[in-house]
Amino acid sequence: MAPIHHPKTAGSVLTVNSGSSSIKFALYAEAGAGERLLRGEVRDIGQGRGRVQVHGPHVGRILEREHDFADHAAALGFLLGWLAEQGLDRGVQGVGHRVVHGGRNHHRPERVTPSLLEELRRLVPLVPEHLPHEIAAMEALAAAHPGIPQVACFDTMFHRSMPPVAQRYALPRSLEEDGVIRYGFHGLSYEYVMEALPGLAGPEAARGRVIIAHLGHGASMAAVHRGRCMDTTMGLTPAGGLVMSTRTGDLDPGVLLYLLRERGMTPDQMNTLVNRRSGLLGVSGRSGDMEELLALEAGDPRAREAVDLFCYQARKYVGALAAALGGLETLVFTGGIGQNAPAVRARICDGLGFLGVALDPEANLRNADRISRRGAAVEVRIVAADEERILARHVREVLETGPAPPGPAPG
Repeated sequence: MAPIHHPKTAGSVLTVNSGSSSIKFALYAEAGAGERLLRGEVRDIGQGRGRVQVHGPHVGRILEREHDFADHAAALGFLLGWLAEQGLDRGVQGVGHRVVHGGRNHHRPERVTPSLLEELRRLVPLVPEHLPHEIAAMEALAAAHPGIPQVACFDTMFHRSMPPVAQRYALPRSLEEDGVIRYGFHGLSYEYVMEALPGLAGPEAARGRVIIAHLGHGASMAAVHRGRCMDTTMGLTPAGGLVMSTRTGDLDPGVLLYLLRERGMTPDQMNTLVNRRSGLLGVSGRSGDMEELLALEAGDPRAREAVDLFCYQARKYVGALAAALGGLETLVFTGGIGQNAPAVRARICDGLGFLGVALDPEANLRNADRISRRGAAVEVRIVAADEERILARHVREVLETGPAPPGPAPG
């Protein structure tokens, strides 16, 4: 394939989002967040049937290739090699990484340093499905391009403004002092939605009582008032809160104690159960993919039960977060399911009429920007989150202003 040359790659920013079995990436042009030059994803890493896709209107072509990526290092090596072949790595000014957990002391974007990596390694037990891959990506990029600064953007940042009562577990104070608190996740997605909302619904709506439902393979909700996160569904780790594709969501702690004592499960087995074998997959026994379950549910009672449980728990959390806000004025759906599954949105909103939620069925079916019925007390919207653009902007800010001092978030 002939190299791709683009005049706007000088001063560009590369963003990397390393998931449990995928790497999403994007390249942004110079100036502010800049225009996106390309976007791509390496999927099904370590599953013997990997696929890489790259697309972008400004480079004029699409790459699609199947390849067996043994691990994230192999996938990232392929990505860096491809960018070099196309000449797209030469002008990269900085790299931004989505980092799932920042712990208690990291609540702003920071330059990646050896000391930061060491701190992140200590947080690995909290998110073993994600942090090792993210750390490996930062180390691989440092080895391949030691002169390019990297910036870590933590998915927990958005929630560090929550009131103390929303961060606290009913555990002994000594554990709270050790950092066993509710952190929340999907923060980069929420940050983008809140930045986009004034232009979509007006500044008053963005300052009002907003619930954002990020529904995808991982799922969570956040309650926001006057731009500040007031509560969220995930806690110490991304396993809590809503039912997810393969994660349990909230569980009675006694369930885990029972499995430890009576079933003799090890911590590793518990981790696999909670994060990989439960959720939609566990209930249906078929799949953790919502689109597939919706296609199956007419003839498969367990598929229907999995979808119903997902929607029921989500609807219940909308009510809980509305109570935390003291009301609700805007409900936003985002994420792969939130943006693309009208049936799921309809089932979640069904029964929320007491809050003033009423969908326009036709607008909901066509995934319109605004899907609430005209005159409804609660405006319901769909916003396609762009976490990569937020990453690129944070890289620019850190490179221009320097690293923010670390330390616990206020409040």
